[in-house]
This record gives sequence, C-alpha cells and structure tokens, in this order.
Amino acid sequence: MWIELPKVWIVVLNVLAVPSIHLGISWWFTRMSRDLFRPGTFLFRERAWENGGAIYQTLFRIRQWKGLLPDAAPWFDGFAKRNLNEKDPAYLKAFRKETCRGEAAHYAQAVALLITVIWNPWPVAAVVMMVYAVLSNLPCILIQRFTRCRLNHLLAQVEKRS
Repeated sequence: MWIELPKVWIVVLNVLAVPSIHLGISWWFTRMSRDLFRPGTFLFRERAWENGGAIYQTLFRIRQWKGLLPDAAPWFDGFAKRNLNEKDPAYLKAFRKETCRGEAAHYAQAVALLITVIWNPWPVAAVVMMVYAVLSNLPCILIQRFTRCRLNHLLAQVEKRS
C-alpha cells in the first residue's frame, strides 16, 4: 500500500473504484471507432492452437456458462453481442470487430484495476485485488476469442457461398 488509509476508507474506495473502472472503461470503449479494432492484428488474430474456438469449449466448457455473463455494450448504446442476428457478411465483420473491442476493453479493465494496489494493504489485499483484476476479466476475454473464432468460420462459409 502506497497510501495509508483507515480500513473503512479502503473499503469505500474499493466499493466505488472497482465498478467505476469496469463501467467507465466499458463506456469509453463503446465510444471508440469500431475501425480501431482489427481482427487480423497481432492481439486479436486467431491462433492455430485455438482450433477454430474448440479449445475454449474443450478446456473451459464455455457454452455452458457464457450466457450467465452480461453483455454490457447495450448499456452504453453499444453493439449487442449476445445473439447472432443475421448472416450478412457486413454484419458478421462488424460483429467480429466488436469482439475485438470487447476483448480490448477487458484487457484495459484488468490493467486499470491494478491501480487499487495503491490503497490496498500489501500483500494480502493487494494480491487479492490483482487476482480479482485477472479473474473478473478473463472469462469475458475467453468469450470474445471463442466468439470471434466461430465468426471467422461462419464468415468464411458465407463468403464461400456467395
């Protein structure tokens, strides 16, 4: 802890800061241009080991729990990613970019949450907050990657037919 605070203020700061970081970054990212998020770039491109998204189902059984997590983008008038609404190539490409935007937002949230180590006592509370930063965002990142792999496959099929 870099700042010594009474325990009650540490709790208040955590209660206020954590949701503010999650929601603030989500809001900010929904305001960014979709064109900033390109599926072919290093961070977002599909890797061979992902096996078209199958690795996420095999290791994490992602289909069984992904519906339990909220899609916060519509809260901020962003692109809803819960359901596939059409199979038009333009829509699928937009959806794919949105998965990149969502993944980037969760990376940003995980990093931004590390600011809480400033006021959380070291090592226990600070480490708990660091673990929270990773664990609260990792499932969302996995869903974005899983969905993008599946969209890549579907887009290839749709483009092949037309």
